[in-house]
Amino acid sequence: MAYTNSSMVAYKKLSPNHSGQRTHGIDRITPHCVVGQCTAEGLGDWFFQSSTKASSNYGIDKDGRVGLYVEEKNRSWCSSSNANDQRAVTIECASDTSEPYAFRDVVYQKLIALCADICRRNGKKKLLWFGDKDRTLNYSPKADEMVLTVHRWFANKSCPGNWLYGRMGDLAEKVTAALGGSTAVKGTQASALKNLSETDAIKKIGALFTADQKKSGILASVSLAQFILESGYGKSELAQNANNIFGMKCSLSGNTWSGSVWDGKSKYTKKTQEQNADGSYETITADFRKYPCIEDSIADHSAYLLGAKNGSRFRYEGLKGCTDYKKAVQIIKDGGYATSLTYVEKLCSIIEKWNLTQYDAKDSGGEVIRWYRVRKSWADAKSQKGAYKILDNAKKCADQNPGYKVFDADGKVVYEPKAAEPAVNVPFLVKVSICDLNIRKGPGTDYDRVQFIPIGVYTIMEVRAGKGSKAGWGRLKSGIGWISLDFVRRI
Repeated sequence: MAYTNSSMVAYKKLSPNHSGQRTHGIDRITPHCVVGQCTAEGLGDWFFQSSTKASSNYGIDKDGRVGLYVEEKNRSWCSSSNANDQRAVTIECASDTSEPYAFRDVVYQKLIALCADICRRNGKKKLLWFGDKDRTLNYSPKADEMVLTVHRWFANKSCPGNWLYGRMGDLAEKVTAALGGSTAVKGTQASALKNLSETDAIKKIGALFTADQKKSGILASVSLAQFILESGYGKSELAQNANNIFGMKCSLSGNTWSGSVWDGKSKYTKKTQEQNADGSYETITADFRKYPCIEDSIADHSAYLLGAKNGSRFRYEGLKGCTDYKKAVQIIKDGGYATSLTYVEKLCSIIEKWNLTQYDAKDSGGEVIRWYRVRKSWADAKSQKGAYKILDNAKKCADQNPGYKVFDADGKVVYEPKAAEPAVNVPFLVKVSICDLNIRKGPGTDYDRVQFIPIGVYTIMEVRAGKGSKAGWGRLKSGIGWISLDFVRRI
């Protein structure tokens, strides 16, 4: 077939990192997160280096500009899967540098437009999202269908991040609408839930949490309890300013939820009585999304709870990696998710009544995963930087944060970074004169890349030895990360 490239391209720099012409026609789109608020030029420079050993067909930068790096006729090196990249148009999107790797709105809107353009030029009228790896990879798209896939299905990565993963259903719906096709998704959990008993519904929803892609950092028992409480399978309790409804019965099974008003497109509105701290009630008008399937609802809800912020602080800080369901529920309540005075008691009673902890993530031996926590002290839970299943990852986090230690689940210190004698007097200034110097999360090339550092003058606050640098690694005053001192000039 004849392949074309998008007319939306604002910048072009073709990468040598590709496998030549595809061996399969285009019937998939795979969006990725860059893990950095990059420019189209910076991403192009990165992909142009043969040492990068990676590329994508397109990129969308922080301002919504589209870059072309591998023509659509060729297979990019993007998804850790030859089979996927042979048939997928891959798109790297500028994002935040930490989970849930959120996109700016201008980036997301351009992604919708670019996906619609890709579908249109390739003769597709529908973009489908099934939310399930096995079902997607075993599906044979019809001639007018395009299917969404994600990088995390082919490698041990978070990509495209929980922010976008929670919006894949929305992306498919908006693109299909732009193409004039039908957004109906058949065979989902939505139809399966219709007319089920409460017990059977709980079992069906609980099974969704056993899949790897649903282990998003929130205890399954807590998410499932919220589903039961806030859907038609339990007494409805709507949180003030909640951005979605986690399993609302009228949107999932087609039954009418008394008092809700459908706008005919994508949203329900309902007025409800919310309880204030003094015991009084007020009427709140809440808007809730309609999901084509429960999987989308779960993913979006998890992404919201993990990513919501008050200023620079996470609204539900400490929720990710929490293994105590009572504590997790209290964190959600304290973060303002619900105003009911009995919210914690209700959720905990549901968890205990239905033994929902059976759905919490377990390792291959059937034991509940033990997390390593990085804190200043065990008693100072608010200082926690993260919780990790792998000790080495927890050690890296502690290395990056002076004064922090690694604790096991019982509060015992299992790792404390040794205080290194400063090799040089700090702080000092350095000048960066190259455009492709990486900022790393820690002092070494074995730490993840954050982004390129712009040319300019910077203050170094600390120097450490590390892999990949003879002169050592310098910690930037901004706190964004570390740079190799091999490639800078001290002022």
